[in-house]
Amino acid sequence: MINAVDIPGLPNAKYPAPGYISGGQPDPDQLASAVHAGLRRVINLRPTSEDAGYDEASLAAELGVEYHVVPVAGPHDLTPERVRRLDELLAQDGLPTLLHCASGARVAAMMALRAGWIQGAPRARALEIGRRWGMLAKMEALVGTLLDRMP
Repeated sequence: MINAVDIPGLPNAKYPAPGYISGGQPDPDQLASAVHAGLRRVINLRPTSEDAGYDEASLAAELGVEYHVVPVAGPHDLTPERVRRLDELLAQDGLPTLLHCASGARVAAMMALRAGWIQGAPRARALEIGRRWGMLAKMEALVGTLLDRMP
């Protein structure tokens, strides 16, 4: 996998693993520039009820980039089913990928849960992975509690 594509100005941008960038909502110009620089997949964790300010799915299709939505509106959506769906998408490695929500916080929580629930990482390691992806301190207690209730 190649390194993650830089997306200048992306809110809360993190480069947590080779080929991946996480953060907040890209604007249309940022998304187009990233695709032209090599981005090949977008995984959006925002539900349709959150307005991105433009039709991101249509722009992604126009740009020829893979586009997926795994909606996480809030803590009630941090479920094993959604984490499994995200894991299925990430299992298709090899594509430079942007994972985003409005701020990047939900991405980080989902990646910590993936590490614990799917990959079997111990709680402390899963939380460390979440922090690498941008997990906020205020989310850590909730994610820790969810990890303790491993499905």
